[in-house]
Amino acid sequence: MVDAARGQARPDRRIDLARRIPQTGAHRRPGGGPSFPANAGRLWLAAVAALVLVWIAFTSFHSIGPQERGVVTMFGRYTGTLNSGIQFTLPAPIMRVQVEDVQNTRTESFPAGGNQANLMLTGDQNIVDLAYSVRWNIKSPEDYVFEIKNPQETVRAVAESAMRAAVASKNLTQAIGSGRGEIEADVQTRMQALLDEYQSGVRVLGISIQKAQAPAEVDDAFKAVTAAQQEAQSNLNRSRAYAQQVIARAQGDAAEFDKIYEQYRMAPDVTRRRLYYETMEQVLNRADKTIVQPGVQAYLPLPEVRRQQQATPEPEAPAPVPQAQAPQATGAAR
Repeated sequence: MVDAARGQARPDRRIDLARRIPQTGAHRRPGGGPSFPANAGRLWLAAVAALVLVWIAFTSFHSIGPQERGVVTMFGRYTGTLNSGIQFTLPAPIMRVQVEDVQNTRTESFPAGGNQANLMLTGDQNIVDLAYSVRWNIKSPEDYVFEIKNPQETVRAVAESAMRAAVASKNLTQAIGSGRGEIEADVQTRMQALLDEYQSGVRVLGISIQKAQAPAEVDDAFKAVTAAQQEAQSNLNRSRAYAQQVIARAQGDAAEFDKIYEQYRMAPDVTRRRLYYETMEQVLNRADKTIVQPGVQAYLPLPEVRRQQQATPEPEAPAPVPQAQAPQATGAAR
């Protein structure tokens, strides 16, 4: 009875389990493995397509700034240069774009350590301590990318070589004084010529010497020499200014004499008399005088004479001398 009951109950249990299984589009593997949805292949294709679109978007469209240029290579070979804007290329790794800032000014300082000594030999066998900087940028991005391996190290090496060559053509006085501008121009010319020969794609914008002095061991002596040179130059400038003043004064006197001579030629007597009067006026400018011209009625400034007489104090009368008293005749009385 129990077996019969069990045999009858089993079909009912299978029916119930079958009813409980959800009716989906899942497929069960023959070995009893996990089941997958029927549209799994489509999901994989959509994911792959999305990845491809993202890959194309990030490697085919390039945003180039106004100050930038893009160097394009196809399988490692240069094919062109992109200008500023939104540009399109084939996706990587077919084409690659290397963006370079061509307007950014780069500065290299020498010596690199800051306060270290940077000694160079001058043309007169002296030593000078130089500190300077080099400003440069990129003028040809394709040459800059392909022709030189380490652009910064190349620029530094070329700058140091050009500076040593330029300093060697000057003496110490020129290197630490008046010749600094010539050295800067010479270094820039030498650097640009050498970098163009290397086809580096680098443009040298300028050289600036911050410090040019003798080594510390002899710096005090050279400062004294420099001060003496500056003083000599100042004295020379003052002497030249004084000479110019004297020359200008002499030229003015000569021009005045020429004018007087022309007047003398036209009227000798009048000019001679005027010169006489002007000379006497200068000589007797501070003297109390009265000028009387012959043939002209004399004019005596009587009020002035009277005023001067009144202002002149009269001499005081001498004090009366007291008379000696007669001696008393005491003897007769006796």
